[in-house]
Amino acid sequence: MKFFHKSSHLSEFPLEQYTPVMRVSICTGEKTAGFRDKKTGQIKEVMLIKTEKDIAEFREKYGVTEKIEKVY
Repeated sequence: MKFFHKSSHLSEFPLEQYTPVMRVSICTGEKTAGFRDKKTGQIKEVMLIKTEKDIAEFREKYGVTEKIEKVY
């Protein structure tokens, strides 16, 4: 799994095709933000989330204004 790659752009995950999600580990509580493909259901994780500031950065970087669904 690769985190924090710099080649991500807003157009890489068009919201018509992808849904923003936050994957949360039940065991460790680790959170990662990413996008789920609406057709295949595959999740591409793009950012490790440690604080609320990280969530705000994810929203700003990818233009996410809608609610972020949590996936366990």
